[in-house]
Amino acid sequence: MTKTYLVTGGMGFIGRALAAELIACGHSVRLLDSLVEQVHGAGAPPVPEGCDFIHADVRDADAVRRAVSGVDGVFHLAAEVGVGQSMYEIERYTSANDVGTAVLLQELIEEPVERVVVASSMSVYGEGFYRAPDGSLVDDARRDRRAIEAGRWDPVVGNAALTPVATDETKPVDLASIYALGKYAQERAVMIACPAYGMECVALRLFNVFGPGQALSNPYTGVLANFASRYLNGEAPTIFEDGEQKRDFVHVEDVARAFRLAMETPAANGEVINIGSGRAYTVKDVARLLGEAMGAEIEPEILGKSRAGDIRHCFADISKAREILGFEPRLKLETALGPLVAWVASQKASDRGAEMRRHLEARGLVT
Repeated sequence: MTKTYLVTGGMGFIGRALAAELIACGHSVRLLDSLVEQVHGAGAPPVPEGCDFIHADVRDADAVRRAVSGVDGVFHLAAEVGVGQSMYEIERYTSANDVGTAVLLQELIEEPVERVVVASSMSVYGEGFYRAPDGSLVDDARRDRRAIEAGRWDPVVGNAALTPVATDETKPVDLASIYALGKYAQERAVMIACPAYGMECVALRLFNVFGPGQALSNPYTGVLANFASRYLNGEAPTIFEDGEQKRDFVHVEDVARAFRLAMETPAANGEVINIGSGRAYTVKDVARLLGEAMGAEIEPEILGKSRAGDIRHCFADISKAREILGFEPRLKLETALGPLVAWVASQKASDRGAEMRRHLEARGLVT
């Protein structure tokens, strides 16, 4: 059945992929986006074919009222994104993410929809799950600042080393950054408000998303885009800590399909669901994989420093997504870099990585 959907943040990296997924399935799509210059640059990108577009901030109640009028469901992706930047632009992140979500929900009271699917983040977990030497599951691992300053990167229990394992949705939330706090606030606001007004809701906790179309000149975007920008400019990717931290990388096309499934699947109502690849990669290996794919003979620069708000290891257990959504990732990082590399080769990117480091270091957020 053809539906009409609103995608907030719909001109962004994931939003555009989701719009393409929905259009391909025969739905009508309306996009709301403020076209933040840090993400989109000075020129507005073309509106995806077949979509209506409202150029406005999600905090603009009048614009949001127009955007939600007559739609069947809402995908709420609008957010400021960036762990490091969130730690010093606190008002900006809190306003966009918390207040923006509040305005959307306020307007949906008068114009309710069938379902809202909100983009949450793996950042809400803080550290992922670990196994202790005795086999017990550790759900509250944290790193000691003094240990980090001494270059001891991995969390321990006593003096015992911990082994990182896949993290599922039972992991207690442990917010390590203002960005994580905002994403959790978005998630919970949707999950609280929607049922009160007869609307269904789903929250997807996204892990590291990659693919063509990610903002290359935004140093606070995804790690692969940052590395690609450095390689494109003939510079070595810079990696915090020792590069052995583990993450999960999931392709944007798989993420778009997961959002569609979350909107369409009756059993998903009320659920919080991880969306990742179910695979763990070290950041150092990811940089080298990308460098090989781009033909860049440049070794990554290992900084041996840590950023405030960063965690050591977190990668997804996607059993719940498989069970409820029938979701199965189709594109693996190691075999899906070709289209990304081809797209990067057609782009020009301003390398702002050094600028990002200066901002963090000037505020004592790098140790």
